[in-house]
Amino acid sequence: MATRRDWLLQQLGISQWTLRRPTVLQGEVAVSLPEQTQLLLVAELLPSEGDELINDVIRSLCLSPEQVYCLQQDQLAMLPADLHCNTWRLGIRDPLPIAGAQLYSPALAELSQDAGAKRALWQQICENEQHFYPDLRGSDARL
Repeated sequence: MATRRDWLLQQLGISQWTLRRPTVLQGEVAVSLPEQTQLLLVAELLPSEGDELINDVIRSLCLSPEQVYCLQQDQLAMLPADLHCNTWRLGIRDPLPIAGAQLYSPALAELSQDAGAKRALWQQICENEQHFYPDLRGSDARL
């Protein structure tokens, strides 16, 4: 439903624009990933830096902690639109609008207590190994 203001602007021939990322005007800036980023970890509540389970998964992907960038779900709007990066959604069910392989697991508190969830995460890693282990492409080597 158009407001009186919208109607008046239309009558004056003034085009209205809709902001794609209004948070930028609220003082937030775009997020630029470091060049070495290989995995984007997205969660509602970010894990602590030294969390053992997170570090174990990172090591299983043959990555170092410096190659993993963590951010909260509400910061996704500040990422570049053409981003291509593998992601791990920690407790976020809906797929992200980011190109690349996407892993899903429950939130960290549940994941750490649920062997089935850990197994499901490992199966996703295996199914997407060509994205996480590019050196294995074209070889018969298996992890």
